[in-house]
Amino acid sequence: MSDERRDRKVIALAPMPPEKSAYALARYSRSPDSIEESLQWVHAHSSEKFWEQFYFAYGHGSIADLGHVTICFENISELAAIRLEDESLWDGQAKSSRYQNFAAAGCYVPSEITNSETEGVYRGILGSLYNIYRLLKGPITKHLTKRYPRPENMKSGDYERTIGARTYDVIRYLLPLAAKTNVGQVVSIRTLEKQMTRLLSAQLPELLGIGEDLKDACAKAPSSTWADLQEESSKNLEAMAPTLARYAAPNDYQSTVYRDVHRHVKSLLKQSGLDDPQSWKGTTQSVDLIDPHSPLDELVTTLVYRVSQAPYRLLLDWVKGWSEQEKQAVVDAAMKSRGPHDDLAKEFRSGYAFIFDVLMDIGGWRDMHRHRRCQQIQQNFTTVHGYDVPPILAEAGVEKEYRLAMDAVQQDIDRLRLDNQEAALYAIPFGFRVRCLFKMDFAEVEYISKLRSGVKGHWSYRTVAWEMKEQMLKRHPYLGSLIQAISPDVEDSLTR
Repeated sequence: MSDERRDRKVIALAPMPPEKSAYALARYSRSPDSIEESLQWVHAHSSEKFWEQFYFAYGHGSIADLGHVTICFENISELAAIRLEDESLWDGQAKSSRYQNFAAAGCYVPSEITNSETEGVYRGILGSLYNIYRLLKGPITKHLTKRYPRPENMKSGDYERTIGARTYDVIRYLLPLAAKTNVGQVVSIRTLEKQMTRLLSAQLPELLGIGEDLKDACAKAPSSTWADLQEESSKNLEAMAPTLARYAAPNDYQSTVYRDVHRHVKSLLKQSGLDDPQSWKGTTQSVDLIDPHSPLDELVTTLVYRVSQAPYRLLLDWVKGWSEQEKQAVVDAAMKSRGPHDDLAKEFRSGYAFIFDVLMDIGGWRDMHRHRRCQQIQQNFTTVHGYDVPPILAEAGVEKEYRLAMDAVQQDIDRLRLDNQEAALYAIPFGFRVRCLFKMDFAEVEYISKLRSGVKGHWSYRTVAWEMKEQMLKRHPYLGSLIQAISPDVEDSLTR
């Protein structure tokens, strides 16, 4: 063995409580000691005092990236799961609507409407959605089985799971945002703190409750299931992030920034007519690549976009006609509640070369939402954009039943909104469309177009990914030609 090999060490550490792990690695980077010596030091000193002094008092944020936690959230709504996952540095997965029957999971009911007439209306809407969800499953499975018979070289179990996934791809359009799901995540302490702060600053009671539950989970000993299965002692399991839990609190800026912007532009939107869906319905495409424009125009348009339902292109044309003072007033509204240590709202993350304004069904967008190497600015969920109709419904002879159900649900949601906006929000099915900005560099455009256009994907995001490539070919022919995407016309429904 060479002297170089003899001196070099690569050391894997056993799992530790995240706050102690981060403390050890932070000290390791600031001293000449070996990692073993740093661990001995940390074991003999208070990690709580370290966090209070260096993280919370002096804001040394990078040290919180050195400790990671695994946390699971069970029986939360799909809406809550979406908000939970809205972190740029996040690793996790939610219960898949492609491989599981969501009808058995139940739905979230807002506490505000419990034991009221509104709850009856709300449950009626969800009940009708699940009835159609169950009703369409058989005909669609039968149609797919007939259209795509099992190849001789494919095992029966694999075939049934694949046909089942393709079936759920269709009937998931009927799932409401209230559908209950599970989420598992592995995140750094820094991301956990941001996530906790966001939840505690949210307007929805469910999110506030999840934020409080997350604080509690970090302050107490974790689940001992794995230690028990390994027949290891679980008596001395330490809390995951007790100091973080103690300091977690709502953030005024996060609580008010969008309300401040909305108050400022509400009357302006009304005067322009852009608050009326009829003024822009039918005038925009599902994927719109926006031409480059000035940084201030981008920032102001993005802020207005976030609190409206109008297409980005129309808002941009409108904003370009403003004076510099009028544009700056919108930015000032978005910053007036900001404290000295608050990160700017994500709408300020501007300057990306490629901006796509995408209008697609919530279910398909739910998959696109997983992409972290881009900035996503989502407008609020609504029914004003209408709903998508999976082509396979007509082929299976059940399109009429689907349309009747969705039309009735849309009317019911509009009436429910008059009584309780929160309940109306949760009742929106995945089939309704949502508008979202995707800002990215070329590498991410290439990645999304290539990955999401693959034949094993859902046709909704396959169509969006292909259209991204087509838009690139029109605006930037050479760059577009580098993207190896597959047309949604190319099918292989038995690919898993």
